Amino acid sequence: MPEKRTIARARRDKRAGKAPTTQAGEFVREEMDHIREGKHGARSTKQAIAIGLSKARRAGVRLRPPARGRASASTRRRARQDYRAGMHGSRRKPSARRSRAVTRALRREGRQAASRTALARQARQSARRRRGTRRASR
Repeated sequence: MPEKRTIARARRDKRAGKAPTTQAGEFVREEMDHIREGKHGARSTKQAIAIGLSKARRAGVRLRPPARGRASASTRRRARQDYRAGMHGSRRKPSARRSRAVTRALRREGRQAASRTALARQARQSARRRRGTRRASR
């Protein structure tokens, strides 16, 4: 469940006319903060970002699922599911057992995913992937 502060920041971004990716960035930042605080860990920086984006979609940020060829079928399916859940509002209470299992699994993971070096490495990789595309010159 995202913090009220994060949702408020995302709403402020939306009112300011910022892109959905900017709004989603607030949720990713929250996830990184949680890892740094020691609430839980993540297997990789990519996983931490994915968790943040999933929370953003479920909170109602209109962040479209990745296009075909940009991500695996399972990732795209999950993103589509999260997107729909965010558009309709939550239907039912999440299972306590499942939530607990996820939290425990993440607690076992390391904390290096949110380190400065890991984030820098991830940013460089993303930039390298964008090179030669229309998005590269923004």
